[in-house]
Order: sequence, then structure tokens, then C-alpha cells
Amino acid sequence: MGRSVPGLKPQGHYIWRPIGGDQPAHTIDWGCDRLSTDVLSGSWGGVLMRVVGLFSGIGGLEVGLARAGHQSIALCEIDPFARSVLESRLGLPVESDVRQLASLPNCDLLAAGFPCQDLSQAGTKHGIAGARSGLVGEVFRLCSGPGAPKTVLLENVHYMLKLGSGRAMEVLTAAFEDLGYRWSYRVVDARSFGIPQRRQRVLFLASKEIAPERVLMADHAHDPSKEHDAPSAQIDPDCLYGFYWTEGLRGLGWTRDAVPTIKGGSTIGIPSPPAIWDPSTGFIGTPSISDAERLQGFIRDWTEPAEFIPQGARRRWHLVGNAVCVPMAEWIGRRLSKPAEQNELPEPKPFPQRNWPKAAAGRPGERFAYDVSMRVNSHFDLDLRGYLLDDLKPLSKRASNGFLERAHRQDNRIFIPPQLLDDLSDNLKFRILEVAA
Repeated sequence: MGRSVPGLKPQGHYIWRPIGGDQPAHTIDWGCDRLSTDVLSGSWGGVLMRVVGLFSGIGGLEVGLARAGHQSIALCEIDPFARSVLESRLGLPVESDVRQLASLPNCDLLAAGFPCQDLSQAGTKHGIAGARSGLVGEVFRLCSGPGAPKTVLLENVHYMLKLGSGRAMEVLTAAFEDLGYRWSYRVVDARSFGIPQRRQRVLFLASKEIAPERVLMADHAHDPSKEHDAPSAQIDPDCLYGFYWTEGLRGLGWTRDAVPTIKGGSTIGIPSPPAIWDPSTGFIGTPSISDAERLQGFIRDWTEPAEFIPQGARRRWHLVGNAVCVPMAEWIGRRLSKPAEQNELPEPKPFPQRNWPKAAAGRPGERFAYDVSMRVNSHFDLDLRGYLLDDLKPLSKRASNGFLERAHRQDNRIFIPPQLLDDLSDNLKFRILEVAA
């Protein structure tokens, strides 16, 4: 078990709390090693499912599932910086290499946010056969052996529905059907849960016990994304606007009262936090790492234990950008505890011939599409200004200049609000004067 970092104990008022000494530690036979762990329980009642996490990152799936009452018993994560966070925050054993696991401990749910680098629009686009994303094959291997769970939860980028005509989805669905699972998936937006971040992810659920569409298709709300995500010359001065300062030529990442998807940064670990524009003042800056953690549903400074490893401070953006958004996992965890009745679901529709829809379900020989939005809750009003706790860091001269150069290129065909360009120009002049002084 990892050493707890002084001052960074698991914060029970948030999610995790170790059960006291009257409860025996569990011993997990995982591969060749016997690992002793403290049992962790969720914040609102008894444990419902025993969870094993693969590709755990900094624990987004595990923390969210714990909030829904489920119990993580073992984790696997290869990144040493992420492992330091898991060990310090969760107090569970963390195996390092999924390829070395002979089998799974006895569990009800396997949760895995498998690597997205080969499936992401901003990644290598090598697809499901890529060196990183292809590690999902280890999930199939472990689900075919001793201790195979009845239910499997996967999370990944929504671009995999399009990449290679949805080849990744063909692989996932065929593999789980061969293993005897029914499957369902849905693209869900983190803004459903009051998190002001446009983060659209595929939640994929396979099960031998329940019809997984009873979990994923249970909640459906109006999605205002089209109004919020289209750049317009009509700017609301009461709102903040998020965009990518690294873009400006092929895309913008524009969104109102939210930030675009938080990314893991460059392949060499250079952070690239999204930009935030306040049209009421003209100020343009980037959020702190602590606010970025909160924009993923974690508490402030969740990844601080990574700084006890050399270069860890720089890696925190990478850890946060690759994490699973906690409230997403909590929602699916609560629905796993209480699936909808079949007659409460929307009517399934014929599966399209060419494209993978944003929501579907299937089993051998049958596939259905579902007409549900990416929003599962309409009760949250986004307020990025009120959500942020720290001051924004001013956008640098280099970042401002690079964005403006791309925006003014003759071959640029995207619309960028003129007021934003004016404020960026003023921001650049101020940075130049600041350096000169």
C-alpha cells in the first residue's frame, strides 16, 4: 500500500472514508501477489458492488462510483504520477501493468477508462489497434478468465464513434458479444451535472445480469449545446466564454459559460489549459490547476501528491486532462443501483446502416439506436464565473500572438467573434508593454 503524504489524507467529507478497525481488511489474490487493503465505502450508505479499476488514472471512475455507494477493492495504473495520487488519496493497492495481471479478484463491476490517445481527434488516430488504445484487449482477456465480472463499464472519447467508420465500436461490441455480454453505450456531456466543462464522452456498459440500456438510457433532458457552442457576434457580457488558445485555424472549442474539454497537454508534458474570456472587462486568462481539478469534479488539489515525484507539478495538467469526470461516474453508479424499468425507456429505433449513433444497445444479432440527448439532467444552470475559485492567469504574449496570427490567416474559414479578436489584440499590447517595463 502506498505511503500517505502528510497533510494529504483521504478527505472523508468528500468521497472516501476508510472503514474503522472493527472491519477486517480484505485480502485480494490478484495474479501472483496477495494484496492487503483497507475497504473504502461510499458516502451515502452500504456497499452495493465490488469494483476493480483498470487504467484508473487519478480515480475519476472510482471516486464517482463510491459516491453512488459502490466499493473499489483494487486498482491498476501504469503512470507513476497517477499511482502516487491513487495511493495517497484512496489508500488502495495499485498494480502497475495490466498486461501482468493473471486474473481479476472477485468483483461485480470492472471499470476501465482505457487509453484514448489512439482514438482522440487530437491524438494519433491510430485507432483501436494502436499501441495505447489497443490495451483494451487486456479487458477482454481478463473478462474471459477466472473472476470475470458480471458487468463492465468503459469510458472513452466520443470521436471513436467516427474514427475509421467506427472500427473501435465494432471491436468492442463484437468482443463483448463473444464473451456473452449484452452492451449499450451513450455519449454524455459533463455539463449534465452542473460542471461547466464541455466534455462529451462515450460511456459503454456491458452486462450479463441486466439490460444495460436500462442504465444508460434512463435519463434524458433538453440539450442546449447548439446555442452555447456556436460562436456568434452576439456576446453576453454577463457570461464567460471558453476557447482553445492553441486553436484558431481549424477549430475554436468555443463554449458559453463553460470551458472546452480539458486536455492532457502536449506529448512532452507541456500544459495547454483552455482560455477563458470575460467580455465585460476584456480580460483573457487560463484557470488554475486547482480549478481544473474541480472542473473534473474532484476537490481542490486532488493531484497534489504527484508533486512528491520530480517533474510532478508539470504533470498535474496531464493527469487532470486524462481523467474521467467524477459526476459522470456517480450518475452511472446510481443508475446501476436502480436501473429504469424497460417501459420507462424511449422506444428503440432501427440501427443506422453506416454511422454509429450517439446512443445504442445490442446483443448478438440485434442492434438498436436510441434518440436521447447528451444531457441526462436539465436542472443545472451553468455559471462558470461563479464556479471558479481562483483568479485567472493572464494569457501570455506568446499564446495571444499565436492565436491572432492563425485567426488572421487568409485561409482561415472559421468565425471568431470580432470583440474577442479586439480584446486579444489589446491583451497582446499590454503584455508587450508589461515586458518592456
